Amino acid sequence: MSDQVIFVDDEAAIREAVQQWLELSGLEVRTCDSAAAALALVEADFPGVVVSDVRMPGQDGLQLLEALLQRDRDLPVIMVTGHGDVPMAVQALRQGAYDFIEKPFTPERLLDSLRRALDKRRLVMENRQLRAQVAATGRIEAELLGVSPAMQTLRRQVLELAQTSVNVLIRGDTGSGKERVARCLHQFGSRAAKPFVALNCAAIPETIFESELFGHESGAFTGAQAKRIGRIEHADGGSLFLDEIESMPLAQQVKLLRVIQERSLERLGSNKSIAVDLRVISAAKPDLRDEVRGGRFREDLLYRLNVAELHIPPLRERREDIPLLFEHFAAEAARRHGREAPPLPPSELARLLG
Repeated sequence: MSDQVIFVDDEAAIREAVQQWLELSGLEVRTCDSAAAALALVEADFPGVVVSDVRMPGQDGLQLLEALLQRDRDLPVIMVTGHGDVPMAVQALRQGAYDFIEKPFTPERLLDSLRRALDKRRLVMENRQLRAQVAATGRIEAELLGVSPAMQTLRRQVLELAQTSVNVLIRGDTGSGKERVARCLHQFGSRAAKPFVALNCAAIPETIFESELFGHESGAFTGAQAKRIGRIEHADGGSLFLDEIESMPLAQQVKLLRVIQERSLERLGSNKSIAVDLRVISAAKPDLRDEVRGGRFREDLLYRLNVAELHIPPLRERREDIPLLFEHFAAEAARRHGREAPPLPPSELARLLG
């Protein structure tokens, strides 16, 4: 997207000077001598910024601001005010202006404000483009939200790995979306029609871990009144997602390794081998290599699980995704409560980005 600026002022000399300044700085500039001329150029998805003088004959800058924000509430509009018009500038900010600059101004002051406004506009337009993609069902953009380079890379890696059956280890902070990435690896691959079975290893008591994972026959132990299919067997043909795998007891790590190597399992209380075809997707917050060095995780199991590794970037490394994620979660909450999601004021957006 090119950096476009529309500059509105009724004085020809000022229009010519500002156009020369901005074009020398690499911006694409169009000038207008009236609010009506500017409105004719600005469409709903205009990808740039409008700079307008406040005092103009006919429709003034504040009226232009109101008309522009009715078309697009996210459009950055910078107001230029004369000396002594500070109260008017404050009114413009209350009406939604991005910034105001007092005359006479230097090229540097105008360029600084424009650069910040253009960055904001670029982010808004990227988010709109992504929301349009999200509206098309069945796309990975609808599952892994973000316009940052890190998220674009992650989506590409997930789609590439989804076409394979290799085991994948997902690394990421708590709340970064490891299970969502795991579901995408399943959903966008050849196993999508088969079960996706998720198990949080930290949530299963060690006393029932083996039964939960491998299943059991009737009478295998006290309380086992009926046969039970375990999570691994249930995932046959599909994907088994083991979250917080660093919490898996060492005894069960040995048995999981055997299942992965031999592609078969035995239920508790049975000597019969059951063939299983599954892809194991695991997730961990700590580095499992450190867990191996500490004697808490088997190196041979890590070797089998970590055929490919995905790293989910934390939000602090992709701040440009914050507005889109906030809007997504706000819209979800609004739908649940049957209400309209309120618009996000620029001041609140700045707080989120901070």
